[in-house]
Amino acid sequence: MRTRTEKFHLWEYLVFFAVTAAVFCLCVCVGSVNIPLGEIGAVLKNAFLGQAQTNALASSILIPVRIPRVLCVALTGAALSVAGTAMQGLLKNPLADGSTLGVSSGAALGAVIAIAFGVVFPQIPFGATTVMAILFAFLSLMIILGLAYKLDYSLSTNTIILIGVIYSMFVSSAMNIVITFATDKIQSITFWTMGSLQGTGYTDAALLGVTLLLCGGLIFFHARELNAFAVGEDNARHIGVNVRRTKLVILITVSILIGVCVSIGGTIGFVGLVTPHMVRMLVGPNHKRLLPAAMFGGAVFLMLADLIARTLLNPRELSIGVVTSLVGAVVFVFIFSQSRKR
Repeated sequence: MRTRTEKFHLWEYLVFFAVTAAVFCLCVCVGSVNIPLGEIGAVLKNAFLGQAQTNALASSILIPVRIPRVLCVALTGAALSVAGTAMQGLLKNPLADGSTLGVSSGAALGAVIAIAFGVVFPQIPFGATTVMAILFAFLSLMIILGLAYKLDYSLSTNTIILIGVIYSMFVSSAMNIVITFATDKIQSITFWTMGSLQGTGYTDAALLGVTLLLCGGLIFFHARELNAFAVGEDNARHIGVNVRRTKLVILITVSILIGVCVSIGGTIGFVGLVTPHMVRMLVGPNHKRLLPAAMFGGAVFLMLADLIARTLLNPRELSIGVVTSLVGAVVFVFIFSQSRKR
């Protein structure tokens, strides 16, 4: 018998969709040049019908720059949030996230190596940066969990976080070594590692959308298994869950999500840590409800963070990673203190 918290309420996700759409419109309207919503509608209508634009300035800002950027921000936030939710459910760890475990740092190292040394995979259309980021994200996750398991069979929160911090420091040192051999690209690499979706286009949005659709759908397909992991691996195994296969599938999909996001927007921390906890307070811990809600919540959170980054010091622009890290650091301390009390 399904309980009330296990039912899929369509109206809840219609509300989430409406809020996400409203924030999307706000972020498209507001920027270094504010554009009224009615003018945006006229520009999109003329572009869709192939007619001449009546406002050339608004058209030159919206079509090639602002709309694809906000799309990429929303999709990145959604992908990172889904990845963080899946990691927290799989590891039964409220502090699990790509940034806190060092997976994002590992993905960044792979992308930096590709950029610094001009690694090219001509057979792959979306480039070596994405491939290297995904590969290093997965290897980093395996290394961190492997070391944590060797030190503590129970994979406690403190052990995993400590290994993640140490691994992040190691990756930071390795990244600095790589940068010394690519001094001509140091400025672009440094800004990229801080996290920024400036200059992203529709191709990036398409890659993020396809990745989120495939990997996010696969994670949602394993929502029942993630619920089973919440009561322990042994109990999950007793009710028929293939623990090893489920772990491998979730870890691979999470690595792909984080790798693609890092390869496009750089290191954007704490999105997968903050939004699952916020959304969990609204819809509960059931992953059948939590995963879709976290997707919308991550999109909203990162769009608002990007809006702050673009407008707070206008005409200068902050790195979006700076904004998310400031918010995430406070939430991280709060969650860690609560977990210690428990």
